[in-house]
Amino acid sequence: MSNQLAELRAVRAPLAGLHPQIPGSAPARPALGRIRVDHEASSSTVWVHMQAGAGQPLNFSLPMLDSFDQAFARWESNGCRWESIDGQLHPVQYAVLCSTHPLYFNLGGDLAHFKDCIRRQDFDGLRSYALRCMALIHRWEAQVSRHATTLSLVQGRALGGGFESALSSDYVIAEEQAEFGLPEILFGLFPCSGAMPLLARRIGAARAATLMTSGRIYKASELLDLGVIDAVCPRGCGQAAVRAFIAEHGRARLARQALQRARRRMLPLDLQEMNAVVEDWVDAARQISPSNLRVLETLSRMQGSEFAH
Repeated sequence: MSNQLAELRAVRAPLAGLHPQIPGSAPARPALGRIRVDHEASSSTVWVHMQAGAGQPLNFSLPMLDSFDQAFARWESNGCRWESIDGQLHPVQYAVLCSTHPLYFNLGGDLAHFKDCIRRQDFDGLRSYALRCMALIHRWEAQVSRHATTLSLVQGRALGGGFESALSSDYVIAEEQAEFGLPEILFGLFPCSGAMPLLARRIGAARAATLMTSGRIYKASELLDLGVIDAVCPRGCGQAAVRAFIAEHGRARLARQALQRARRRMLPLDLQEMNAVVEDWVDAARQISPSNLRVLETLSRMQGSEFAH
């Protein structure tokens, strides 16, 4: 356990500047809080940037979930087109999930919220939170992907629900320094927002279970070798790699999107099963041991301290 916690402490670099806006793009109108959406007309692409609040972790906090709900609602109300700052509606053929932060894609669940709910025995609140996270993953995977090819660009750490959200895209492209992990097993829980079906789709159920219960932090190159992610590019080349992928994919876009839809029909995310997994997760949280709760508290402090500057 101490070795696994040491792995989670491994990347503690000071905060660097935020990633700039995508060149040649226009931001959303109006602002969406914890996400920023840029539209790139030349490729009919929206870049969905997750961003932390001041002094807050880049995780799936309640404000982050609210921001995604607003973005989904706006996109759907506009007939699955995106409204740019000039008020124009644009078709969306590609949607890229990424982060404004140079070190973190997303740290996953709000561990401080987990700890608070468990301490207060507010398991209804914990269930409500988990269902919202699960619904976000399902909405991106099952609804956005019906209309656009989805990609995740991972340039930093993707942990827990952050890893699950990356996997919910059709394709995952990572820069070489990116790292991935599902640390929930360290505090007696498990990923509950789609990790098993999303990983099983890519590497089979047995290997998915191994990855989910190892507690390890994986390098991008390891996951490329395992078949979990689709491409690895050099540091700083992520946006260029995504654009190159889109240019190549676009040469046979309709045929490839049809194959992507067929894959999702053959291996769908079962919403009823995902809801059942959340119930199992809440039951596990009810029975969390004092030692596992101490680990959760440690990880919660680590998650917050990275962004306390």
